Parts: sequence; structure tokens; C-alpha cells
Amino acid sequence: METIQKDVTSSMRAILIDWLVEVAEEYRLVPDTLYLTVNYIDRYLSGNQINRQRLQLLGVACMLIAAKHEEICAPHVEEFCYITDNTYFRDEVLEMEASVLSHLKFEMSAPTAKCFLRRFVRAAQVCDEDPPLHLESLANYVAELSLLEYKLLCYSPSLIAAAAIFLAKFILQPTKYPWNSTLSRYTQYKPSELCDCVKALHRLFSVGPVVNLAAIREKYSQHKYKFVAKRHCPASIPAEFFRDATC
Repeated sequence: METIQKDVTSSMRAILIDWLVEVAEEYRLVPDTLYLTVNYIDRYLSGNQINRQRLQLLGVACMLIAAKHEEICAPHVEEFCYITDNTYFRDEVLEMEASVLSHLKFEMSAPTAKCFLRRFVRAAQVCDEDPPLHLESLANYVAELSLLEYKLLCYSPSLIAAAAIFLAKFILQPTKYPWNSTLSRYTQYKPSELCDCVKALHRLFSVGPVVNLAAIREKYSQHKYKFVAKRHCPASIPAEFFRDATC
């Protein structure tokens, strides 16, 4: 994105995604729709220069496409116009939708961190004493925070998901080794391979994104998500937790 975009910054991207989290909550969209939306946005921005006035238009067009792919009853295009305070007309959204579909070559399916997280959470819950819903909500919170941070795009979705499990387990039980042989087998990652990504997610959880955005934190501060956004996170992770011998 940085080599292509002249008028759009990573902070603007984060602000857009933070707003899309609110849109997804407003329309009660499934998590996969949000993750796919961000995937489409990043793929489009990596190959098409866009001015900042059209960034929100790109966001709603990508969410429209993702919703059609994932939702049983996707919101209509008019609803996406409404959610922007009618900043954009129906034809503009449809035109941007066509542009995105053309750039993506209609390749709508994509592996996201959410896809991997489902499998990894099940593996973690099988071999754990952590409260299942707390672990799942906390891992989902960490993974969703990662969507805001452009620099984390250097990590694969499966690595983000595994690192989110690692960090969630550490936050829930800071004195216990977060990783084990079962998780290594199911995720195909050793603790040493997770180290850099876990530390990046730890900073994001502790400090927050570069831009002070609150939608995800407020979402996961609700009772239905076990208030996981309010959990205390230790200032550092012991180095020995990243040693492969612990598995």
C-alpha cells in the first residue's frame, strides 16, 4: 500500500476499519464478513491508487461484497449508502463494487485469521483449564485488533491466529506456559516462530493502535464477550515462554 498510495495513510486505513467494525455491529454481520472486508480493502489498495475522499466508499463497497459472500440476508446497497449519511449514491457504491470485483478477479474466498482461529480455539480448549468462552472471546479480541494495524500484514493469517491464541492464554494465566505440543501440532507453529508476532500483538493490546480508536475495545467490553477488553495484560512476556523446549 505504501508504494502505491499517495493520499491514503495507514492511519486512515485504521480509522476506516474501526468504523467498519461499528457498521458490522449495527447490521449484526458475522465476523467473517468483517475479516473478508478488510482483506478486500487491502488487496485493492495494494494495486489501485485512491484519494482519501473515496476511501469510505471503498470500505462500504468491500463490505457489501463480503456480506453477499458470507451473510444469509446481506444488507442492501441502499443500507450502505444510509450508513454513510448518504455521502455516496447507490450508483457510486455499485460502480466501486464493480471496480473491486474486477481488481480481485472475482476471487472472493480468502483465508483470514478468523478461519484459522476457529480451529485453533477448539484445539486450545481441548487441552486447557482456561474458561472456554473467555479464551475464545479474548483470542477473537486480539485477532480483531490486528485488523487495525497495517504493519501486521507482514504476518500470515494463520500466524496471527496462532499468536492470538498464545497471547490470550498468557493473559488468562500469566504464570503458565501458554503453548504445548497439542497446539504446536494443530497450528504447525512452534513458540519461537510466534515470538515476533505475539510481541507485536502484545504491544497492540497494551498500548492500542497508533490512532486512538475505540470501536473494537468497546465491542469487547460488553458482557456477551466476557468484558475481555478490560482485562489486565502483564507488561512483558517471559522469554522462556518462547523456547521450543517447553513443548
